[in-house]
Amino acid sequence: MKKVAVFGNAGGGKSTLSKRLSQITGLPLHVLDKVKYQSGGTEVPPEDYKRAHQQILATDRWIIDGFGCMETLWLRLDEADSLVYVDLPLYVHFWWVTKRLITGYFKPPVGWHSNSPILKSSINSYRVLWLCHKYLTPKYREYIEQAQSIKSVYHIRSTKQISQFFELINAGD
Repeated sequence: MKKVAVFGNAGGGKSTLSKRLSQITGLPLHVLDKVKYQSGGTEVPPEDYKRAHQQILATDRWIIDGFGCMETLWLRLDEADSLVYVDLPLYVHFWWVTKRLITGYFKPPVGWHSNSPILKSSINSYRVLWLCHKYLTPKYREYIEQAQSIKSVYHIRSTKQISQFFELINAGD
């Protein structure tokens, strides 16, 4: 496990999982929301984001958390030797976006810049939830099905499997 892509629908706990995985493995963590957005929520120019993403991919070791954009998504999944796909039931993603919205006013969510626009970002997450579930989730599932013969694939389908994933990692999987 040297190049890990953590991906899935909004509000699935990817950033929290990625942070913990980085602490356990010592792999450097790159949070795409912090690469793609500046403090305060302003998006960086697409060319700058793509250049930064490519620089990360060119390194020997990384954990990359998040979506980024369609153009960089598949490049990252192809480059990774390990895939962690967080594919929880839609209602869990919805609840965790809501929880992040509420708690985000007191403490910035994991993987977010301080001064992030919590309400605006949460509304966008709600909008993305269904679209991702309908259009991208089937593609993600197909991708990992094909990739499991050549990569380490962790398909997390329940909150219980999150703790089981860390038990595997701690055991030296």
